[in-house]
Amino acid sequence: MSSPPGGGVLDGRPVIEISDVTKYYATANLAGIGLKNLLVHPRRSLRAWRGMRRHTALDGVTLSVKRGECLGVIGRNGSGKSTLLGLVAGVLWPNRGSVRVRGRICPLLELGAGFHPELTGIENAILNGVLLGMPRRQVVKRLDRILEFAEIGDFVERPLRMYSSGMVARLGFAVAVHVDPDVLLMDEVLSVGDERFRKKCTDKLQEFRERGVTLLFVSHAMESVLEVSNEVAWLRGGKVEALGSPAEIVGRYREASRR
Repeated sequence: MSSPPGGGVLDGRPVIEISDVTKYYATANLAGIGLKNLLVHPRRSLRAWRGMRRHTALDGVTLSVKRGECLGVIGRNGSGKSTLLGLVAGVLWPNRGSVRVRGRICPLLELGAGFHPELTGIENAILNGVLLGMPRRQVVKRLDRILEFAEIGDFVERPLRMYSSGMVARLGFAVAVHVDPDVLLMDEVLSVGDERFRKKCTDKLQEFRERGVTLLFVSHAMESVLEVSNEVAWLRGGKVEALGSPAEIVGRYREASRR
């Protein structure tokens, strides 16, 4: 369901609604079975398949984010953060519960995803903008602003294989924040560039919030979480351990991490 930023999402309902969501994956240790064993020892192989276990990535998670708000999501590796982003992005589906997102989504889950190493920065900016759902003519119209934000200088005319990883990330971020999303999904995206560029990115996100864009921000960088979020969810073992103000939840998380 899509609507322009600031329009169609003003009725007070959350823009992101995650209701009693459980997501699990079937896992099995099939290492060493191989094709030969599957043919020669079918019963043993069948027992291995029957021994598949279920890994629960999220367990009964309920969260919501209103228009113009930013929910920061923190937790150790394996706590369910990436699965949560995948569900909101629509690339994963819950086994139980529901996920509803009202508006146009822009995922910043991997900066530079979809870029081609042999294309120039300009060509990749246009390509990525189109992949993120913006008409080509609109990307071209905003190209100067995108390249100015990315700060990659004369490299705009060079193939991407000549870029540093930081330059690729800056270009990816610059494209994504110029596509007019209703919902912005971010995974560790504020680690790009130097301190001045990170401040520039943070200012852009604050501008988004003022325009009514809804943000879901996953990060291990607690200072960024404190700076960007107005509410924080702490995931532990696939469950919501705590939900509340950034200062309170980040403080509790840091204290638990020191134990």
